[in-house]
Amino acid sequence: MPGTVLLLAASPLGRGRLVDAAGVLPVLAAVAPPVLSGADTANVVELADPLEPQAVLTRLRAAAAAPGPLTVYIAGQLHLDRKQHLPHLALARTTTATVRYTALPWHWIREELRLRSAADTGLIVDLHADAEAWGYVAGRGLDCGPGAAVYGRVAPAPGRRGVAEPAYMKAVATLLRSGHRPALPVLHEQALARIAESGAGRDLVLAVAGGAAPGLPFAHPAVRPGRPAARAATPPAPGQTPHAFAQGPAPLTRAPHAAAPVSPTAPPLTAPAPTAPPVTTPPLPTPLPQDPHTLISAAVQGGRHGEADALAARLEADAVRAGGPAGDVALHWAEVRADLAMFAGDAVGSCRAWLAVAGVRLAAGQAVDAPAVEAAVDRAHHQWGRIEDTARARELGPALAQLRLRVPGRRQGALESIQRQLRQLQAAAQ
Repeated sequence: MPGTVLLLAASPLGRGRLVDAAGVLPVLAAVAPPVLSGADTANVVELADPLEPQAVLTRLRAAAAAPGPLTVYIAGQLHLDRKQHLPHLALARTTTATVRYTALPWHWIREELRLRSAADTGLIVDLHADAEAWGYVAGRGLDCGPGAAVYGRVAPAPGRRGVAEPAYMKAVATLLRSGHRPALPVLHEQALARIAESGAGRDLVLAVAGGAAPGLPFAHPAVRPGRPAARAATPPAPGQTPHAFAQGPAPLTRAPHAAAPVSPTAPPLTAPAPTAPPVTTPPLPTPLPQDPHTLISAAVQGGRHGEADALAARLEADAVRAGGPAGDVALHWAEVRADLAMFAGDAVGSCRAWLAVAGVRLAAGQAVDAPAVEAAVDRAHHQWGRIEDTARARELGPALAQLRLRVPGRRQGALESIQRQLRQLQAAAQ
């Protein structure tokens, strides 16, 4: 089965550039695709200084959905947005004032990889961070989720030394040009050794293999000359399950449990509640013989979409019984099922599921600009646009429009786009 490689190098084109990220692409592009991927054959997608975060998301989503091994190489710089103070990967048009709208939210990367297995998914990063983002990463780490094995570094801004270079990624590319790709942990150590004398002593070195959720901070000190790099400690925290995927997303900071206000002119939300099998569904064995993520991923790659959804539905039902439909784990499995519907080509089912997830999160008091809420509405919008049955699209459109009134998201004109499409659908039905 061929592998997939995504090469993403991005940094602002103006005075805010901290690193010449795209300068590493010619070196990476000189590496044979099978070596970049670690598979016999590979498809390579290259993004050099892209302009739009949605365009990057589309390519990332397609890469994450592809069967076979996936390796994502990212070189660039991190900033925090001014509203939520969350890390973003700067793109070509990003400025400090426009991070929220012109940069790629880092949690989008985590979300797109969450259905992957860390056994066949690698994320290799070389990032520079401005002062605010550096403080964030140094204190909290860089959450990439349990779906990928992550290796690389985050470096502070170069200061008055001018524009930095992605030295770690160039070392990785140079090593791979030999025609041999060692195991990622070995490749990582070799790259660190090559840059050890280049003043990388303050860097945060990311090294988390698959199968365990990273603790915070998700880093360890950089390697020193003549001294092997220490490995990040990643045992499950007390109370966590041994399977990273079974944990669900990290706990969210919730507002008091009250529904968000609804516009008096908006129609009632008609999105269904998350579906779950009846409580008579037999429980899953504990512990599962395998990580459920691996089982679901294998079923999807084998075209057994019904089997994948059935397993996710049973896990969702168990989570609903244990913590209610608004619990983090139940919502996690509801989101998994929404993605599984997308993989199965069921845009209607996926749109309905994402509408339901967004409704539950809002009813639980989550903020309209919370990343998980915005992501649910964005995905519902994306799937709605892929519905070919015009009657179904007309049916779901008003609920989506109501959600967009409350959750405008990061795309300017999203609500107007829905309203325009609804008018066209209604006109075609007359």
